[in-house]
Amino acid sequence: MTLNRRNFLKTSLGSAALATLSTTTGCSGNDNCCATKACVPYNPNAQLNISFQEGTLQFETLKEKLDTMEKLGVNGLEVNGSGGRGDNRWKLIDRVDEFKQALNGRNIKISAICAGFQGFMLSEDESIRNLCRDTMREIIVAAGKIGSTGVIIVPAFNSQKPAMPHTRETRDFLCQWFNELGTFANENGTTVIFEPLNRGEAHYLRQVGDAASLCRDINNPGVTCMGDFWHMTHEEPSDMGAFLSAGKYLQHVHVASRKRRVMPGEDGDADNYVDGFRGLKILGYNKYVSFECGTRTDDRNAAAAAAVELLRKQWEEA
Repeated sequence: MTLNRRNFLKTSLGSAALATLSTTTGCSGNDNCCATKACVPYNPNAQLNISFQEGTLQFETLKEKLDTMEKLGVNGLEVNGSGGRGDNRWKLIDRVDEFKQALNGRNIKISAICAGFQGFMLSEDESIRNLCRDTMREIIVAAGKIGSTGVIIVPAFNSQKPAMPHTRETRDFLCQWFNELGTFANENGTTVIFEPLNRGEAHYLRQVGDAASLCRDINNPGVTCMGDFWHMTHEEPSDMGAFLSAGKYLQHVHVASRKRRVMPGEDGDADNYVDGFRGLKILGYNKYVSFECGTRTDDRNAAAAAAVELLRKQWEEA
């Protein structure tokens, strides 16, 4: 095996995870018991709950999408905080009754809410920061009403300028800002979810561990984080290590193919999630792994179905 940075850290993190867990699991670290095999350290609470974003399947109606999701055993629906254009534009609060009625009697729940807010929190302009806060609060209220696990937010995209510098003062500002927003989210029965992005999309908050350290310092049950396999491909030396670094703060996971951000499996052997799934199993993760991807195939629905089977196969392999 080539001893590059990714392989070295993957091995080191696996060993560290074993050392931490051995006192409670009895795992001795011998050939028959290690963090890279399905063995004692895996938390029995771990479960693969697959979620689709509302646009994952190619149907015109929400009912058709949900019917197909049920057939595939997909039990989570991730929706946007706002959408549409012109006269068709909507806010999540306007669709609360629609989602409640559509999900009534089904084994599908709302997973996370993907953005939909306006402005951005790291703006140097206070009015833009306030716009972000106010629209986030509106989405949080709606998220709580439909039982969502949380509302995903990115501190700032590279295109959003002028932005605060990457300094300790900025970090302190984020902690204070999110402590207030997290309290509001907790009061509404949901959370806010930090999403790290790759450096091509964001200059601030690029690794899962960085997001988790913010959650730790804020120390608010309404503030959580997530990992996205697509972004992790570019930023993390180890998928398993990234998830373990999040620990109890991990609230959501996004998945896509690892080269072109299409359906898992469309990029062939590159689409391997086993290492990350091992980390999720060690944590006992039982929230959602949600599709955030397009497709290069002619049949979007068939590609999604094949991707679901791939994820289940690799979850069993982990």
